[in-house]
Amino acid sequence: MKRWIGVGLALVLGAVVVLALVLGNGEDGSGGEQRTLTTVRGVIGSEKKPFFDDPAVRAAFARHGLRVEVDTAGSREIATTVDLRPYDFAFPSSVPAAEKIRQAHKIARTYSPFYSPMAVATFQPIVDVLAKAGVVHDSGAGYQVLDLRRFLDLVAKGTRWDALPGNASYRARKRVLLTTTDVRTSNSAAMYLAATSYVANGDDVVTSRAQVAEVARTVAPLFLDQGYSESSTEAPFEDYLALGIGKTPMVVIYEAQYAARLFAGGGAIRPDMRLIYPAPTVLSKHTLVPLTDRAAEVGRLLQEDPEFARLAARYGFRTADPKVFADLVATTKAPVPASLVDVVEPPAYDRLEELISTVEQRYLAGAKPSS
Repeated sequence: MKRWIGVGLALVLGAVVVLALVLGNGEDGSGGEQRTLTTVRGVIGSEKKPFFDDPAVRAAFARHGLRVEVDTAGSREIATTVDLRPYDFAFPSSVPAAEKIRQAHKIARTYSPFYSPMAVATFQPIVDVLAKAGVVHDSGAGYQVLDLRRFLDLVAKGTRWDALPGNASYRARKRVLLTTTDVRTSNSAAMYLAATSYVANGDDVVTSRAQVAEVARTVAPLFLDQGYSESSTEAPFEDYLALGIGKTPMVVIYEAQYAARLFAGGGAIRPDMRLIYPAPTVLSKHTLVPLTDRAAEVGRLLQEDPEFARLAARYGFRTADPKVFADLVATTKAPVPASLVDVVEPPAYDRLEELISTVEQRYLAGAKPSS
């Protein structure tokens, strides 16, 4: 009898283990009723990877029956060279790239759940030096701006930091330049190109090939004279945080990168660090292009569900409801403006692509820094 009782207990225990495994495979991350999740795959700009990897974001998708898996690529690569057939959605960091994908795949609707202004991460001594040179000034709205026209004049003259008048705090013997990513692959550099091309084109959006050729002569040195550039937006920002003013005195970033560190606390943003804005600047509008029906639900949730708006704001993104971001700024007392005034549109995809290609041709031709 004891032997049969032992066998029965073993069978019951085995059944419990099997049941646990089955239920575990259907775990929805919410602690509630288990369900089978629909996997949706996307290719995204790298700056959104931490958001999609956040357990809270994954759990929020799971509550809607979704498991969202992502790969990363540069926004220009997503629009031009990435094979999109394995993916349910493409999520580049700009409207021009998303529009290119939308047209190529004949998609009726896209989703723009959040955006980030382009900004410049720098240090107080750099702000002081450039203010004396008339390049940085107060916006009158609680934040400081980098005058792109005056800045382009410095670059055109090949000005070095140690030649700036009154500069006693950053006597580096290198050119006054903003550090960017590689404009041939990265959206943040392309957005900087969009803003500077607007200024170089007489404060107007570049709309023709003739304007592209003319403007390229002015803006190409902004990228060529830097030397090596990283392909990912995270890399130069990490250098800024870790290596400081000597390596990266000024770097073009998404405002979201800096704001996310401020919101998280932890001391990553030190007291001498500053966030300023190009004048004019452009908005990097993260735009999701659904390539399958199930991906449309991902776009809808990101754009319309208040829970995802709150989660996106934690990563520094501004959402369709400005109050979400503003409340987080107020709660954390982060030195980030509620809104920006001097904002311009980037060129249409074809014109922006021609500008990038023109700069790329100069890279390949071994263009020398201007003297």
